[in-house]
Amino acid sequence: MSDVKEIAPNKLLLFGIIGGLIGIYLTDVLPLLGRQVGGQLEILLVIISPTFGALGAICAVIWGAEAVRRVSKYGLGTGVPSIGQIAMGMGIVAAMFGLAIVKPLPIAGPIVALITASIIGFIIGWFAQHVIKMKIPVMIRCMTEIAAAGSLVIIGYSSSVAGNFDFLGTLIPKVFDTGVMLAVFWVGAVALLHPFNACLGPDEKQKRLLYLAGSTGAITMVIMGIAALMTLGASGAITLVLGIILWVIFYKKFWDEVYNDAASVVGTGLIPKTEA
Repeated sequence: MSDVKEIAPNKLLLFGIIGGLIGIYLTDVLPLLGRQVGGQLEILLVIISPTFGALGAICAVIWGAEAVRRVSKYGLGTGVPSIGQIAMGMGIVAAMFGLAIVKPLPIAGPIVALITASIIGFIIGWFAQHVIKMKIPVMIRCMTEIAAAGSLVIIGYSSSVAGNFDFLGTLIPKVFDTGVMLAVFWVGAVALLHPFNACLGPDEKQKRLLYLAGSTGAITMVIMGIAALMTLGASGAITLVLGIILWVIFYKKFWDEVYNDAASVVGTGLIPKTEA
C-alpha cells in the first residue's frame, strides 16, 4: 500500500465539510432566492436546488472514503464494511437529532447534526482505542471524521429526494415514510466503504481511491434521482442525469488510474509447473 498522499487529510476534511454544507444549504437557499426574484428564474432555482444536496453528499463521500482508507490500512480486513455501516449508523442518529432538535432555528440543523456526529464518532473512536485496545493511532480522528461525513451524506442525499432538509415538513413524509431512507443508508454506506475495499492492496493509491469514491457517490446520486422522480418530478430527472454524467467522468478517471498503475507492473511469466 502506498503511503504517498497527493492530498492531505486536512484539505479533504475541509473539502468534505465545506462542500457538503454548501450543497445542503443550497437546497434551502436557492428556492428562497427564487421567490425574491420571481418569474421563470424562480421555477428554475426551485427545480435545480435539490440536486445540490446530492452534490454536497458526494463531497462528503470522497472525504469519508479517504478517512476509511486511513484507518483501514492498519489491517481491519472485514472491518472495512463495518466501518461504512457504523458511519451511516452514527450519521443517521446525528442527522435526525440535529435536524429535529432545532425547530426554532431549522437553518442550524445540518451544523448541529455535523457536530453531534463528530462527538459520537469521537466517543466511539476513543472507546475502540482505549477500552477495546485496537491500538490504531488514527482511530479517534478517523472515526470522528467518518461519523461526520456520514451525517452529511445522510442529509445531503435525503435533501435531494425531499427538496430540502426540513425534518418534519419534507424529510419525514418524503424520505422516511416512503422508505427511501433505507436506500440512503445502505447505498450511502457502500459509497463510503467500497472505494478502499476495491482498491486495497500493496499498490493502493489515494488518487485512484478518490476517483472511485466520486464514482460511488455519483451512483448513489443516480439512485436518489430515481427516488426523487417520484417525490419531486423534474428535479429528480436533473439529479438522475447529472449523476449519470458524473459517474461516467469519475469512473473514466478511475479507469485511467488503473491503467496507469497497471502499466508499471512487470510481468513475471507463467508459474512453472515444477519447481526448479
